[in-house]
Formats: sequence, C-alpha cells, structure tokens
Amino acid sequence: MFDSGFGGLTVARAVIDLLPDEDLVYIGDTGRYPYGPRAQVDVRGFARELAWSLVEDFGVKLVVVACNTAAAAALDVLAAELPVPVVGVIEPGVRAMVSSTRNGAVGVIGTVGTIGSGAYQRATDATGVAVRLTCCACPGFVEFVERGETAGEQVTILAERLLAPVVEAKVDTLLLGCTHYPFLARVIGDVMGRDVLLVSSADETAFEVRDLLVARGLLRAGGGPARHRFVSSGDVALFASLGRRLLGPELDAAEAWVPAASSPEEP
Repeated sequence: MFDSGFGGLTVARAVIDLLPDEDLVYIGDTGRYPYGPRAQVDVRGFARELAWSLVEDFGVKLVVVACNTAAAAALDVLAAELPVPVVGVIEPGVRAMVSSTRNGAVGVIGTVGTIGSGAYQRATDATGVAVRLTCCACPGFVEFVERGETAGEQVTILAERLLAPVVEAKVDTLLLGCTHYPFLARVIGDVMGRDVLLVSSADETAFEVRDLLVARGLLRAGGGPARHRFVSSGDVALFASLGRRLLGPELDAAEAWVPAASSPEEP
C-alpha cells in the first residue's frame, strides 16, 4: 500500500490486525507530501509511480491506495492498468457512512484536492441511499499530523473553524475522508459533539482487502511469520520516529524507497 506520508498507517494498522499472516509493504511518499494542495495530474503521476513500484519492485499481489487524495485522482487509472487488484479507501468509507446515519444528514471532511475532485459526492450518489451530504475541505489538518501535533489549542482552534459547515448542517455521521484524520479523532469529536458518529475508512478498507483476497484465492496461510516493510521516499529517520508514535514498533526498521522500475507512460 502507499500514501503521501503517514496517514495510511491507519490503514496499515487495520490490515495488520485483521490479516496477521499477510506480508505488507507500505510506501510513505514523505519526500513529496502533502498531496492535498497539489494538482490532480501531479498526484496521479505520483500514484502511478508508487503503485508500479509496489508491483515490479516488491512483487505485491494487491495494491491498496491508502490515500484519499491519490484514490480520488488515480484509482480508476490504476485499476485499469495494474496486473493486480487495486483497493481504494473512498468507497468502503462511504458505504459505512450511509449505513450508519440515523437522520440522513452526513458529512465528509478531506483535503482540498479530495473534496474538490467530487469523488466522495460521486461515491455517495452511487450507493443509491438518500442522504444529505455536506463536504468540507480541511487544509492544515494533514500538516499538524505530519508534525506529530494531534492535540492542543492551535489544532482545536483550526478544527472549530474548518468544521463549522458540518456542525451547522447538523450531521449525525462524519466520514474522515483522509487517512491522516483519525489521528485527530479526539479533537474532531470534541468539536462535533458526542452525538456525531465519526467513521474512519481504515477498518472498512481492511475488510475489503480480506474479502478480495479470499475471493481471488490469494489469502496467505502459514509459511512463516509475516514480514512488514515500511519504506519512505523522504527522511527515513523522521519517518521511523513519527511512524513509531503513530503505528507502533513495526516502524523500527524503516527503509529508503529506491524504485528500480518506472511506470508506463501516461495513456
């Protein structure tokens, strides 16, 4: 799986916990994060490079796009061109959101790029469930998480300002449409109130990975302990240090990403 940086570690944690026998490779593109403010064409190029590296350099049997911004920009392209199954984080989260609401008012928060892409709006419409959707971009959240600042006055003040539209919409279910945002769940929950259910796509994505591996006959059974590799395109020491705090000791042996393959030209 890959993400722009650290946010996808929430998905990695869910997959490791649900599928402890599976080997896992995680590329954090910390050398180019954050993706949120970038043009979609740039994000799509990064996503193709990372996904093809997972396939050709690491020999993976399935790719998880553990980044909402990258999934919005490139999931369809990757699903069409990669020789392995591809799972994103958008659809699993949306399905959990629309099935959880009690009053039909739901919200999605994400990066500027993700919200601006319309991906969550389209995915919600595709469910066929009649809900009132409020989408809200939250610039700055990712940067707080990437700095390891997940609590405190500054992030609370920012959350109160950015979340005002979904508070005013009286949503009862809020989808955290960025894999970084679960690290801010306590602050977001305090601002939204105890009656609002926060939905993270990490667990739902892990369930989809399991179901797809079972359906394709690809589930690993035995064969020794699973190997978890964490790779960074940026400062490996920083990636390991912050990653340990966010995920756990699996980050102790973080590696530098040195891709040996190149993705095909953009069609």
